[in-house]
Amino acid sequence: MSLHGLNPSLKMRFRKSQSPLTTILQTIVLLLGLLTFMSYVNFIPEYYDKLVTKCLLQGCGIYSPAPPTTEDLLHASGLSVSSYAVLFVIIDTAFTLLFACAACLIAIKGRREPMALLGSIMLISFGATFPQLVHTASQDQQLWGYWFSCISTMGWISLFLFICLFPNGRFMPKWTIIPVIVFASVKIISEIFKDTALDHNYWPLPIVIALFVIPIGALIYSQHYRYRACLNREQRQQTKWIVYGFSASLIAFVVISLFFEPSLYDTPVAFVYLNGFLHLFLLILPLTLTFGILRKRLWDVDPVVKRTLVYFLLSACIVALYSLSIVFFGKMFHSENRFLPSLISTVVVAILFAPLKERLQRSVNRMMKGRHDDPFGMLSDLRSLLVKPLPPEEMLDTIVRFIRQSLRIPYAAIAVEVKGIDRIASSDSDGEDITENQTFRIIHRGEEVGALIVANRPGEPFTSEDLRLLDVLLGHAGPIIENFTMTSGMRLLAEDLQRSREKLVIAREEERRMIRRNLHDELAPRLAALGLNATAAEMYVRRDPEAATELLSELRQVIRSTVEDIRTLVHDMRPASLDEWGLVGAIQQRIEELTRPIRLLENEQGTTSGLNIEFRFPQHLPALPAAAEVAAYWIATESIANVARHSQATQCTVRLAMTSDEILNIEIIDNGIGIDELRIPFANGGIGISSIRERASELGGLCTIERLQTGGTRVAASIPVLTERGNPYL
Repeated sequence: MSLHGLNPSLKMRFRKSQSPLTTILQTIVLLLGLLTFMSYVNFIPEYYDKLVTKCLLQGCGIYSPAPPTTEDLLHASGLSVSSYAVLFVIIDTAFTLLFACAACLIAIKGRREPMALLGSIMLISFGATFPQLVHTASQDQQLWGYWFSCISTMGWISLFLFICLFPNGRFMPKWTIIPVIVFASVKIISEIFKDTALDHNYWPLPIVIALFVIPIGALIYSQHYRYRACLNREQRQQTKWIVYGFSASLIAFVVISLFFEPSLYDTPVAFVYLNGFLHLFLLILPLTLTFGILRKRLWDVDPVVKRTLVYFLLSACIVALYSLSIVFFGKMFHSENRFLPSLISTVVVAILFAPLKERLQRSVNRMMKGRHDDPFGMLSDLRSLLVKPLPPEEMLDTIVRFIRQSLRIPYAAIAVEVKGIDRIASSDSDGEDITENQTFRIIHRGEEVGALIVANRPGEPFTSEDLRLLDVLLGHAGPIIENFTMTSGMRLLAEDLQRSREKLVIAREEERRMIRRNLHDELAPRLAALGLNATAAEMYVRRDPEAATELLSELRQVIRSTVEDIRTLVHDMRPASLDEWGLVGAIQQRIEELTRPIRLLENEQGTTSGLNIEFRFPQHLPALPAAAEVAAYWIATESIANVARHSQATQCTVRLAMTSDEILNIEIIDNGIGIDELRIPFANGGIGISSIRERASELGGLCTIERLQTGGTRVAASIPVLTERGNPYL
């Protein structure tokens, strides 16, 4: 957690709630830094004297910074014993000073962050005890030797704790605390019982190796697990810096330590260079630790890792090539003079340097940034993937995955539009959190068929090579996306068709249920009553003719009522006027029925302010499907009835037209008070405004009802139909 993003009030509140652990760590950092600094400075002259008088010429065992040498070899190299000792003092003190500066900077900037304070303790301990200065100078002083040995132990323990806890301060997974506790216990017991059987320095070598290898393995697994499963994007960048620093320092330490062999060198100056290079590479640790803790939003480590890999591999290849060339040409010429083999080896290295560097650069670039430098190879691989018989969905997944892996980007997705709705059709991610992305249009046949959504590589925007490669890949993705869109559209249409069929079946069954209910509940009892009345009349014909006549009269009334109910039922299913007069005639008949009472009232009152309905229709209306005729009839007649009953209009225009062979338009316009001021109830036998819309939508049409700015209401419906020309069965 960092305080830089908090406002002042929250910062103050955070300071007030500082945890006891933070206070303890602050105290340890302060006391450890002061005591170590004072004792270290005090031992610098002692270290110089030990080097001059004993260590450089006679040796000090494991505390010597270099193997023993002679004054003649030093004079041959242009050095004296004192100047030789000064070089080692400068290397050690500069190393410790830089570690201390990094520790102070981290402790000051992150003084309220436990991980920063733990990192400071680690840097102070290692910076002071890794060089030979304090160990050589305190060799004859048991108390100070024990003090610096304890600091070294603290450095190792804080190192393991820091790697296990960074950056969120929790053990992940929780079992990783066990090897850390075991390692810390062994180190502490070894310090307490130094030079005894409990001191791990006297244990068998395999056990000592296991003591370090097992915790290091647990640390590596912990960082891998934490990076993949528990950290966000910012914490992953911090972790990359720390892992890079420790890895580079460890590799440099192992490689350079292999060259500390006296038989390889004729001059003692070589050990000055080796010590200098060793300490220089180890300075990567405090530098990356500072970046990881304090500069977590400024720089990304991936470009640094890429360049480090290039130059490390290049250096290793050059050294190996030069060494093998020396050995090979030396044996070939069988000469004691090394000039000729060296010259030939130098020429070979110079010739191979450029292509070797280029090949290594290309390999590392592909590992870090993808194969943008090999578009033909990528297209060949893509073609081999696309020729497989895959469904459109899997083919789209394949090309998205190919784009992400080829460019080494954390996220890629393709969005398409299906039936007017944008959606992600396919996506592929490496699991990292995505904060920013870019969108590229996918054009095919001059039309935009979709969009590619990609995230930049961490800390690196897309280069011109990346953009050119994306353009080529998107050109090949266009047909696939078009195929996917067509397939998805057809699938959705099939689903809509299936739902429409289900609705038709449900509507048919509901209609059958309604007919059955009407027949069973109304007509059946009446027909049964007719039978009973006929039987009773038959019984009274001779015995009581007057009663029989009365029964037959009642029977006639029941028959008329039953016939009227049957006509109403049939009319609700399909108006008989449609079969007799057609759509135009049926609408005209309905208009006549509605306007006849109005004209009679005008004649009696001598006024002309009633409703005038004008019906406009084409001279030649093609034959229409029965469903379209019924829907158009009900929409027109119910709208006209609403105008007559509720609108207070004096003029109404009804238009019926075929704008094409497949669209029937019905329009009703009046000059009444407008629909916003109406409260239109459901008329007896009517279908209501909502049902007007349903009549149109059932056939795939549209219906709009709106208030006009000049006053009045407009009802407009468009119904898709198939004429005789479009449907041979009409």
